[in-house]
Amino acid sequence: MSLPEICIRRPVFATMLVVSLVVLGLASFRTLGVDINPKVDIPTVTVTTRLEGASPEEIESQITKPIEEVINTISGLDEMRSTTIEGQSQVFASFVLEKDVETAANEVREKVSTVLRNFPLGTDAPVIERFDPDATPIMAIVVSGARLPREVTEIADKRIKRQLETIKDIGAVTLVGDRKREIQIVVDPDRLTAYNLSIQQIKEVVRKQNAEIPGGRLTWETREEGLRTLGRIEEASAFNDIIVADVKGAPVRIKDIGTAIDGEEEARTLSRLDGDNAVSLLVRKQSGTNTVEVVDRVMARLDEIKKTLPTDIRFQVVRDQSRFIRRSMAEVEEHLILGGFLAALVVLFFIRDWRSALICAISIPASIIATFTFLRYMGFTLNNMTMLGLSLSTGIVIDDAIIVLENIFRHIEEEKRSPMEAALEGTREIGLAVMATTLSLVVIFLPVAFMGAIVGRFFRSFGLTATFAILVSLVIAFTLVPMLCSRFLKATTHHQPAREARFYATLERWYEAALGWCLRHRVVTLLVAVGIFASLRWLLPMTKIEVFQDDDMSEFEVIIETPPGSSLERSDAILQKVEADLRSVPEVVHLFTTIGVRGQYQSNVTDTAIYIGLRHLSERERSQAEIMQVVRDLLKKYADLRSSVQMLNLMQGGGFRQTPFNLLIRGPDLEVLDQSTRGMIQQLSAIPGFVDVDTGQALRHPEVQVHIDRKKASDLGVRVDDIASALRTQVGGERISFYREGGEQYNVRLRLQADARKSGSTVAELMVPARDGKLVRLSNVTTLLSGKSPAQIDRYAQERQVTVIANLHNKPLGEAMIQGSAAVKTLGLGPEYFTTYSGRGKIMIEAAQNFAIAFVLSLIFIYIVLAAQFESFIHPVTIMVSMFLSLPFGILSLIMTDRPLSIYSVLGVFLLMGVVKKNAILQVDYTNHLRERGMSRHEAQITADRVRLRPILMTTLTIIAGMLPIALGKGDGAAPRASLATVVVGGQAMCLFITLLVTPVVYSFFDDLR
Repeated sequence: MSLPEICIRRPVFATMLVVSLVVLGLASFRTLGVDINPKVDIPTVTVTTRLEGASPEEIESQITKPIEEVINTISGLDEMRSTTIEGQSQVFASFVLEKDVETAANEVREKVSTVLRNFPLGTDAPVIERFDPDATPIMAIVVSGARLPREVTEIADKRIKRQLETIKDIGAVTLVGDRKREIQIVVDPDRLTAYNLSIQQIKEVVRKQNAEIPGGRLTWETREEGLRTLGRIEEASAFNDIIVADVKGAPVRIKDIGTAIDGEEEARTLSRLDGDNAVSLLVRKQSGTNTVEVVDRVMARLDEIKKTLPTDIRFQVVRDQSRFIRRSMAEVEEHLILGGFLAALVVLFFIRDWRSALICAISIPASIIATFTFLRYMGFTLNNMTMLGLSLSTGIVIDDAIIVLENIFRHIEEEKRSPMEAALEGTREIGLAVMATTLSLVVIFLPVAFMGAIVGRFFRSFGLTATFAILVSLVIAFTLVPMLCSRFLKATTHHQPAREARFYATLERWYEAALGWCLRHRVVTLLVAVGIFASLRWLLPMTKIEVFQDDDMSEFEVIIETPPGSSLERSDAILQKVEADLRSVPEVVHLFTTIGVRGQYQSNVTDTAIYIGLRHLSERERSQAEIMQVVRDLLKKYADLRSSVQMLNLMQGGGFRQTPFNLLIRGPDLEVLDQSTRGMIQQLSAIPGFVDVDTGQALRHPEVQVHIDRKKASDLGVRVDDIASALRTQVGGERISFYREGGEQYNVRLRLQADARKSGSTVAELMVPARDGKLVRLSNVTTLLSGKSPAQIDRYAQERQVTVIANLHNKPLGEAMIQGSAAVKTLGLGPEYFTTYSGRGKIMIEAAQNFAIAFVLSLIFIYIVLAAQFESFIHPVTIMVSMFLSLPFGILSLIMTDRPLSIYSVLGVFLLMGVVKKNAILQVDYTNHLRERGMSRHEAQITADRVRLRPILMTTLTIIAGMLPIALGKGDGAAPRASLATVVVGGQAMCLFITLLVTPVVYSFFDDLR
């Protein structure tokens, strides 16, 4: 006894079977997480090493290169890049998606430990983290209050930041605009000279006078006690009384040569919300973790923290990626429900029986809810891909139910069978065809689910979700649907109104006449079909090629680099003017500005960013893209600024830049790279559509270069390292000790007073120590010249590289990459220089390769399934012809709606081919069935195609109805989903009657060849 027969004869069993699937699905739904995308974050490990005051070139050679060399030996390494700036090296190791990030971090830690002993003296221990600090923060929290900046910083750091850092899956919490407490020992160079004291002597004395050293253990018989020397200075003001020397029997204290100030660290960062300075916290998550879950944990912790804060301290969350994610998911849920409702209406329109419509409608929620069980088992979240898979399945999962029900209904209506007999015979008759249509659709999604690279990981959850939903719908169609039909359909309940009967009869006559003409003029019909397919030759060049379609998120950012050599004060003044201009844009709600921060760490004070929060898209007329272009126009008057108006990045890890166009040029000579970059910028800036064209390389910063006269220095007994060390402490300042108070530790910094380090001429008058203890004026052994040096050195694959970056306005990425590659050829680079695309460009190349493989595999598996079903090598080809005829109509749909061919719409092409093929299967299967009964081929074709016209129209229109809300969607996250649905809806609608006519012609043509 078959499963449908069991369910028809045992209705309680069938009901309980479906109920159990639904209950499991509902229980699983409660535990599913929510995120914007599947877990596609690239496993990224970052190694950050700091050497205060060291130049980028020095750090590159002594720290960055050794780290790169050892990391390069780790298996599974996909990409390695590094950024070296003054005082800091960062190496980013991105691994293949299959690599566990925890394992990768441990291997990196082990490798880096082997080169630590070769680092320069004074290098901080490398910090190894499991996230990409260049990734976009998922939250920004602004803390303010009616207190001094130092006090607000203390509260933000100790009572908020440290609490947030303990939350699960937090990658880092960065303070911006903070003013941390610091004990500053500021000395007068003239007084040092008067007492014949060098800055190194002061440094050593302070270190020795502020020490706490364990003295071992005191043991006596059965007792043991520790011995500790309490030499720490207990009050900040006591640093003034430290004796640093004894001159002619009189003690010289710190206060005699300068002063010790209980102050703040030198301001190197700044943050501001809507014009008011504040302390901000930028929250980043670890790679591969769920954004919404992390944000929920942070918000819960903030609620707890708020109860413990002083009443005058307040904080505000100004950036929250989860808001867009939640709105996007709500939009998909709405489309899913609306699509299911419209699909049920289509069934009611054709069959005109509420019982039939209800039976089909029940299959939609039953299939969707049951699918949640499999999502939980696979560890998926409710994200754009899984929800899109469920939404698109709304029109598909009802297909099997419609085909089974329509066949049962036909047996009741036309053959006057009883509902029980009709259910048994109708399900048996159509069973193999339903299985063939379902399995042939499944084998389209499975190759997509198992594609390689990041695009494969991205679509894995989509492919499997759709597969699960379709397979569950097959179970529902073979269990619940025939059982309900046998119990609830009535032969006497269907009374189709005369008008509808005449309409459908007229449609049948038109179709039968057109089909008869095509079968009589097969050559003409086939030539038309070939012409339709050949139109791809002209349609594809008209299509915009894109990888991701940017969405209206109601937020974006402006990255600005102020002129080289700008101080924090100058950068701040420039940004205030820019903010004033931006506030003139009516759609702007929030402006959140940060200065001096790049990623997680402090950077140059010329590095700035402005986050722009807009009114929600439902509350404004202009699109985000239009507003971004307005902002670009506003920034044109600031000719000396480097700016980029760009989308926020939701893709974490792997160094993904927010700019869509990223071309890497790498090679041995930095000068050649700089020259090539300038040439590329000049060429691309002249091409319409390229905007914000720039380089990721920081401009050369002005510097004062100290050239040592080695002969004079040797004659006067001055060593090179003494000169460098003295200047580092006197000018840059050096952290020489710590001050502890209330369980907290604060830096003690030594440097000269401000007027002694304001220019090269004042620095030339400073004194440096000689071997005999005397002091030598710097100008006697050196020459100070003005120059420029790289502020940043970027490397890729262990070679120096520069990146040409650009945003695109009304220009698809595919076209931009072609033009970029053409521009590279004009540079005349030698064979030792290489170019490659990163970020979106890299994904596009990988996607094209993987989709091509998936396409071929899908065709092979479809042929295998159909050949096995029809026991024929010819009939599968007949059916697959309709798939190829649908392609031009899918592409034409994109052109007509001005949507790009993105990875989403490519997926729509796969889906379109799958659903179009189902129609051909129904035609061929019933034609063969009638021929087996003894009908001639021509009569069987006419009869079969006429009988199958109604279920084909029903299934086609239910798919269109189910996807129409997605295709017309305008809400959050709708753009990429709409491009996919547009291909299916437009392609299905336009190619329906073409395939209905061509498939029988191809069938007859191949039958003649047998």
